[in-house]
Amino acid sequence: MTDDTIATRAGIADHSLLRSGSYIDGRWVEGETTITVRDPADGACIGTVAAMTGTQARGAVACAEAAFPGWAHKLPQERSVILRRWFDLVIAAREDLARIMVIEQGKPLSEARGEIDYAASFIEFYAEEAKRPNIEGVTSHLPDAEVELWLEPVGVVALITPWNFPSAMLTRKAAAALAAGCTVVAHPSAETPFSALALAELAERAGVPAGVFNVVTGDAPTVVGPWTEDRRVRALSFTGSTEIGRLLYRQSAETVKRLVLELGGHAPVIVFSGADLDHAVAETIKAKFATSGQDCLGANRIYVERPVYDDFCRRFIAATEALTVGRGVDDPDIGPLMNDRALAKQEDHVADAVAQGARLACGGKRLPLGPLFYAPTVLTDVPDSARIMAEETFGPVAPITPFETEEEVVARANATEYGLVAYVHSLNPRRIYRVSRALQFGMIAVNRTKVTGAPIPFGGMKQSGLGREGARRGMEEFMEIKYLCRDWH
Repeated sequence: MTDDTIATRAGIADHSLLRSGSYIDGRWVEGETTITVRDPADGACIGTVAAMTGTQARGAVACAEAAFPGWAHKLPQERSVILRRWFDLVIAAREDLARIMVIEQGKPLSEARGEIDYAASFIEFYAEEAKRPNIEGVTSHLPDAEVELWLEPVGVVALITPWNFPSAMLTRKAAAALAAGCTVVAHPSAETPFSALALAELAERAGVPAGVFNVVTGDAPTVVGPWTEDRRVRALSFTGSTEIGRLLYRQSAETVKRLVLELGGHAPVIVFSGADLDHAVAETIKAKFATSGQDCLGANRIYVERPVYDDFCRRFIAATEALTVGRGVDDPDIGPLMNDRALAKQEDHVADAVAQGARLACGGKRLPLGPLFYAPTVLTDVPDSARIMAEETFGPVAPITPFETEEEVVARANATEYGLVAYVHSLNPRRIYRVSRALQFGMIAVNRTKVTGAPIPFGGMKQSGLGREGARRGMEEFMEIKYLCRDWH
């Protein structure tokens, strides 16, 4: 299809935001071959993007390296002004960017609009933070010596972003790196490249210099493989599965890169007796079904204390059955899944749980709306031996299980290699404190779902990742500390 056809299909006003080439060294570059992008709502082709070669991926690194000295030596205020212009342009293009996301990713339109706001918030935040890395004076431990610590950009940074949040995951990484004075080579998922290319178009309009921000589309191993081997790439930031994170960790070992890895999650929701049950149900619905369940923060295991278990299940099942399902452009509660693999995983997890004694309370089937629609599903009385209690589902299937004691549920919640986020519902202050301290997760949400934002350090423990994104720490991941010890003799 032509760009005009895509624009008409999605209701996009600014057709120039739809780019098919990679953005390298300030130019739009076509590849010898292309990758087809499909609308997950119906499988229709919505366009093609350039599939760059390994040689072209290495060339993008060379361009970023050449641009690095000029960008790093700009006054922080100058970088801030450019980032602020980028933020203003993203906000102005909010509706078009949201509709591009819907057509390639499938999420409901209101969620896509929310993601654009979220993506823009990182650019705005780091436009301000760009001005704040200061030289730190340290009390000297040596006579007649002065000690200073300088923060300096690491150099060229490689960013690999996922399909479930194609705009926000790019800006969270790129804005921090650019604010720090680094230059960027970014690879968006081949399933959702148009969102990243639209952001590159707006970055160019904002005045980001050639070579500073490069977006390279194509097959991930072909593009990213050369970056992991390239000594000129000093840091790599990745959001995606733990399996791929481990692979990138191994591939980057030879060049000893700084790594920021935001990997898989297996979030528990713990609902104690005495919690506000209506509120707990409403928040758990959000935690489970946002982005059609395709979220590393998504609730994957729901533990409910025995005295309120039946009541919670009844209310949760009713709330799940009330969810609407449809095409993202029609703004339902639940959109399609991303691909056939995601759909098959839902079916496998449901079949396995039922075989092990769980009860299928609602859903559990494909829907005739299109090839990738799966009904919002609730499983109750799910045993810990079921695969869904150990593996990330990444879809609209909610397993619920009872627990008896605080110590028991904390042990069960912690019995995972993942440690990204946990959700706790209780009105008992002492219990909230004890449980929050005992849970082995990088982020704890108490009586709420939404916890993320530009000012907070996002990240997990154990095999949910390394480092933090957002906040000042997110920028410092892309900076080196240089120690200066000086006297005046």
